[in-house]
Amino acid sequence: MARALLVVTGADHLALTDGTEHPTGYWAEELIELHRGLLAAGHQVDIATPGGRIPVADAASLDLDTEAGRERRAYLNSISDQLDHPLVLAEVQQATYDAIVLPGGHGPMQDLAFDPDLGRLLLDALDRDAVIGALCHGPAGLLSATRPDGSFAFAGRRLAAFTDAEEVQGGLADRSPYLVQQRLEERGAEVAAGAPWSQTVVVDGRLVSGQNPQSSAATAAAVVDALA
Repeated sequence: MARALLVVTGADHLALTDGTEHPTGYWAEELIELHRGLLAAGHQVDIATPGGRIPVADAASLDLDTEAGRERRAYLNSISDQLDHPLVLAEVQQATYDAIVLPGGHGPMQDLAFDPDLGRLLLDALDRDAVIGALCHGPAGLLSATRPDGSFAFAGRRLAAFTDAEEVQGGLADRSPYLVQQRLEERGAEVAAGAPWSQTVVVDGRLVSGQNPQSSAATAAAVVDALA
């Protein structure tokens, strides 16, 4: 049994360039598929947030008028003890987890991308070749991993992330503080972009990443394979 840490955004909004706030949080399907996939494989799954803040699901990801939305809410209710009492990210010790996994939603762009404690854990995970997983906007959290010399720890690595084209189609690109794909590429990562909304998963050694919500289950399966 491996130990996996889901690092979940504590943000409930994304500050836009026009001075407004876009309500967000974590994307329910992504957190659920990652959590469920790891648990089903027999692994221990813990949840941590910056400051131990209770994470909120992006309302758009619940869609409670559908059967799928009601199933998502039921799953979140079943793990409510973890969600309501997350670990404090700053208190997580290095070398504790076999995998660090970042679900998306726009929230990680607001907090995880700049979180020094996440950066510390990611650098440690890289240096000991632990599994790192990131999904959709979750790869924004990878931006926190800067070496002491100022270099980006994931420069030269191949990965998937929510693409600029998907952000344009989603309607936020022109007001977003930055675009995840663009920022990762500016820092030196190689983003392998699939067609918008396609199931796209990239595995680069022990780094596993998925492009969008449609890639949730496949990303979870790839993280489980990497742990094996």
